[in-house]
Amino acid sequence: MKAEQVVEKILSEGRQEAQRILSEAQAKVRQRRSVLDEELKAFEQETEQMARQAAEDKQARMLAAARMDLRKKILAAKADLLREVFETARRRINTMADGPYLELMGRLLMQAVVTGDEEVLVGKNETRINPEFLKQINKRLGPGYKGNLRPAAEKADIDGGFILRRGKVQVNCSTEVLLEQIRQQTEMELAAKLFAD
Repeated sequence: MKAEQVVEKILSEGRQEAQRILSEAQAKVRQRRSVLDEELKAFEQETEQMARQAAEDKQARMLAAARMDLRKKILAAKADLLREVFETARRRINTMADGPYLELMGRLLMQAVVTGDEEVLVGKNETRINPEFLKQINKRLGPGYKGNLRPAAEKADIDGGFILRRGKVQVNCSTEVLLEQIRQQTEMELAAKLFAD
């Protein structure tokens, strides 16, 4: 074999080997690209799922916060309404006609009296609970009581009702205190009736 033929044979075998290596490399690249495409597709799906989940979580948090805010506003409105109900009741008691008002105050006095010689403090603007009214109550107290209720020299800082005082002991029967006691006793029940869903 001549040198040229040997060189040509070597070159031919080199080309064939190069083509085989190139074909194998291309196959590996296609295989690797296929794997990478699948990984990329899986990553995109996972990312999309995570984004959807994050959006759902954010939306759920936003909805929960909105619901919480709405509940707070509803509770505040209910509390305001209850305050208004009790304020209206206080005003109505203080502006009752003389007859019903004095009847109510008389019953309260009769229940609050311990000895019958207490002082009765009234508000600055109170004119209905006066010495004449106290004289009628003293007559109604009956046996076992001294029948010596009398108006106090000073006035109390109350809108309506009275404060019964004997020495350092006081029984507060002002409309504010009485309504606050009623409120504490009935607020849950009243709220349930007013705001039943």
